[in-house]
Amino acid sequence: MEEIRSLVQERLRIENRIEALLFTQGIRKRPSLRSWERDLTVLRTGDGRKIPHHLRAELDRLRRRLVLTLELIREVEAERDQVTKTKSQDQAHHKITALCRIRGIGENFAAVLTREVFYRSFDNRRQIASYVGITPMPYQSGGMDRDRRISRAGNPRARTTMIQLAWLWLRYQPDSELAEWFRERVGTLAGRTRRIAIVAMARKLLIALWRYVETGVIPTGAEIRAETTVAA
Repeated sequence: MEEIRSLVQERLRIENRIEALLFTQGIRKRPSLRSWERDLTVLRTGDGRKIPHHLRAELDRLRRRLVLTLELIREVEAERDQVTKTKSQDQAHHKITALCRIRGIGENFAAVLTREVFYRSFDNRRQIASYVGITPMPYQSGGMDRDRRISRAGNPRARTTMIQLAWLWLRYQPDSELAEWFRERVGTLAGRTRRIAIVAMARKLLIALWRYVETGVIPTGAEIRAETTVAA
């Protein structure tokens, strides 16, 4: 903001002027604004004299200008922070509402994903998967190079939410591309194979939902509810 930049420059000019005036008297220590009167009273010039009356008066006027400038800086910063906070809240509400439009995603799931994950900016799908903690870890053995297991580093609450949501996705979005991918991969298998596959699907679902809230592209085959209103 131009206003705050101008105020900061004014603050620096006043501080530099105070230091320059003191330096002409052989004083290198600037008095604190909190203990101004006491500090100026005990300060002595390079030859041991008290600060001259006319210089003391000018320093006091500079102090008042500096205090006012600092108050204005805080006021402008508070206004800026409020605008940023309001904008962030509006963006979060929009993302939660968008997620709730997808069948199978309730307000609680949407809120957790938005506040734990989608409030951040990610450059690519691997970044977001790594942040949540469902990125495959590479495994090498001889000539083989494949993903062995899922990293558990990252946001544990978001990771748990995504795995729960993946199971719900199979129930509420059976005709989606992701549900079909899971059925083709797992078939009638159960146990460990099914658990591993659901984590892999959770990663794919996370990426699909991230693209959806960022670009509006609906996950392939997903069923969308009518417009949903979410409490602010």
